[in-house]
Amino acid sequence: MACHSEQHTEGIAESVATALAEDIGDGDRTAGLIDAHALAQATVISREPAVICGRPWFDEVFRQLDRDISIRWKVEEGQSVVADAVLCRLTGNAGKLLTGERCALNFLQTLSATATVAQHYAQVVDGTGCCILDTRKTIPGLRQAQKYAVRCGGAVNHRFGLFDGILIKENHILAAGSIRLAIDRAREKSTGLKIEVEVESLDELRETLRAGADILLLDNFDIDMLRAAVSINRKAARPAILEASGNVTIDRLRSIAETGVDFISVGALTKHIRAVDLSMRFEFSE
Repeated sequence: MACHSEQHTEGIAESVATALAEDIGDGDRTAGLIDAHALAQATVISREPAVICGRPWFDEVFRQLDRDISIRWKVEEGQSVVADAVLCRLTGNAGKLLTGERCALNFLQTLSATATVAQHYAQVVDGTGCCILDTRKTIPGLRQAQKYAVRCGGAVNHRFGLFDGILIKENHILAAGSIRLAIDRAREKSTGLKIEVEVESLDELRETLRAGADILLLDNFDIDMLRAAVSINRKAARPAILEASGNVTIDRLRSIAETGVDFISVGALTKHIRAVDLSMRFEFSE
């Protein structure tokens, strides 16, 4: 699926500036050996099938290094490609192209990996009515980028951070004194935010439903427990949204989705990724 790169991509310039600063420091010593006016062309190729994601970050790397570098994309953001597909061609200052190569590919490889995994998980549950959610288990400093990549792959974002959603877990409940007290306190302090509570048993599920939680996180429920949870929830006076989490493998994914839960959260979308194999081939002008 294609996604709109102009949406929800705030902070790209700052993220790229940080990445360039840690790579270049006070100067690219090797690129400094090249004639300052030399020109080159470069082609980026995907060595394996993938969902391509990260064009805005890739482009920003070269924009910050040299605005005169031309980038002609052959694929759309969020597009699936086959092995050996040409992704883009670049033309410009040879030294700047070489300086930006690794940083630009790092963004493109990592975000494409996230989008590719997200697409795979989303496709497995297609047709069940269940959606795949990401988590906060992201690469430090790349949360905004990885959550964008998750959307490009066809999955859905959970809360972005601790500030835009309430997820009450075991230790929060212990500190508050009970599930109901924790929920009541959350409603008092965070007007308008959905309240999600992690439950570890069917008894806790019933108690949480009575207390009026909006979302129930079913932690490490087996298939039979998930089916029972869905049945109990449907009969509740105020049914909640159900999210399954924990011990989610690709082999179990479809079975979990078919129990009738609304969402399955998967840390592997952003945590257990392997960079897509991309390469940049150079041709230097005489």
